[in-house]
Amino acid sequence: MTSTASTALTGAYSIDPVHSRIGFTARHAMVTKVHGSFSRFTGAGTFDVEDPSRSTLQLTIDGASIDTHNADRDAHLRSNDFLDLEHYPQITFNSTSVQQVEPDTYRVTGDLTIKGVTRPVTFDLVYTGSAVDPYGNQRVGWEGRTTINRKDWGVNWNAALEAGGMLVSEKVTLEFDISAVKDAAAGA
Repeated sequence: MTSTASTALTGAYSIDPVHSRIGFTARHAMVTKVHGSFSRFTGAGTFDVEDPSRSTLQLTIDGASIDTHNADRDAHLRSNDFLDLEHYPQITFNSTSVQQVEPDTYRVTGDLTIKGVTRPVTFDLVYTGSAVDPYGNQRVGWEGRTTINRKDWGVNWNAALEAGGMLVSEKVTLEFDISAVKDAAAGA
């Protein structure tokens, strides 16, 4: 059991998209980073404090909700050059294992599907705390990040820079700031 999570937190949860962020960062023109996020996503899972291996996580992202604060760039990211959202409108993640690696850190492995390609990904989620909100909902917080190579999912477009190097980095950091609400029907 974690040092701060109690067995009362064991149960089914839904991600609260209003109080959560699914984002990414990629290097642009080899000199700066572009930050973006997805505004529409759903997620659910179970958290088992006593036996973390029984915990699960599922996430579905509406790719069209990508936002880098630049309409032209967002349209390009939605196109076949990058995510090909006309044919693959969703990005999904389904966990295959969860293990506790430190008192408040859990290593999550699962299948990430982007542009119709499914590959395994592993990342750490740090338990950031729990609280009962003003509406009586039990909430838990998680944060984490991992770096992937976008080419592993067939996201290959790029442009050479005149001075050398490429316009868009192959490495993309995925960022998770999650607030999840315990399902009252599952015995809050």
